[in-house]
Amino acid sequence: MATIKEIAELAKVSPATVSRVLNQDETLNVTAEVRNQILKIAHELNYIPPKMRHAQNKTHVTIGVADWHLVRGDRHDIRLASLDHIAAAMPQKADVSFLRIACREDADVDGILAFGSFSEEEINFLRKQSDAILFVNSDQKDYEFDRIIMDYEQGLKDMVHYLLDVKEYRSIGYIGGIYEKDGVRIGTHRLMGLTEILAQRGCYKEHYFCVGEISRESGYRLTRELLETDDVPEVLVLGNDEVAEGALEAVKELKYRIPKDVAVVIYRDIETLQTKYPTYTSLRMLPDIVWSTAIKLLLERIIDKRVDSMKVYLPTKLELGDSA
Repeated sequence: MATIKEIAELAKVSPATVSRVLNQDETLNVTAEVRNQILKIAHELNYIPPKMRHAQNKTHVTIGVADWHLVRGDRHDIRLASLDHIAAAMPQKADVSFLRIACREDADVDGILAFGSFSEEEINFLRKQSDAILFVNSDQKDYEFDRIIMDYEQGLKDMVHYLLDVKEYRSIGYIGGIYEKDGVRIGTHRLMGLTEILAQRGCYKEHYFCVGEISRESGYRLTRELLETDDVPEVLVLGNDEVAEGALEAVKELKYRIPKDVAVVIYRDIETLQTKYPTYTSLRMLPDIVWSTAIKLLLERIIDKRVDSMKVYLPTKLELGDSA
């Protein structure tokens, strides 16, 4: 059986840090990447927390994750690797596992965690899989299902306030992408949200906003094209982890220094890559509290048979680092 000490050695942190991460200590001052790395290693080593080692008699619950409105179908959701241990660290009555489900493909699940807005056809499909569904940032107006609403707009406002008012940068650019297939559009809300906030403050410049595909290649190309002009913004907001990887390759190739020559903020939602830049300033749209709250609400529906629906509002999280 894996131990905390073994996990600490592989993660290159102290056993105390591992223990606090696995017990979801939100007061611990470590980056999200360090936290995710510890959870990933624990998952790979099949680490079982002490309070779960006698859980053979507990109910096993499988939660499906419907993320196709946030993550392209041809990409991995690397967040799933950490969810087993977020669930295991919670006081609960079940042994929980997670399964990524695809649209229109039946899955054997007890409940569903669904991200984004869904069509009536998609909701009917989800309803066929389970009647315990929790939507994150859905535009539904009824009270049939539980919902978590993320204050994405306030998160963007907090980021802009930090960059313009606290750090006193004078210009902000954006490198991002839009993916569209079968009626699903990914990337538009973050683009339009930032555009509107900057426009309200009189700081929006169209030529600083470069949008292509959601891919490393597009991020690289768009960033290089922008940085090779005579008018470069002081800050670049990078629209997701894949775009960021390509964009930062271009920044490095052109010998721009971060943050001296150009500052960087990475917009993170559900990630598809293990980041190479764990210390960079980021706007985390789905912090750990979203997942732990979602699991808690779903288990109340599945195990406790709670009938009344709930709507919970949660904040995004601006994580300050060394890039802006």
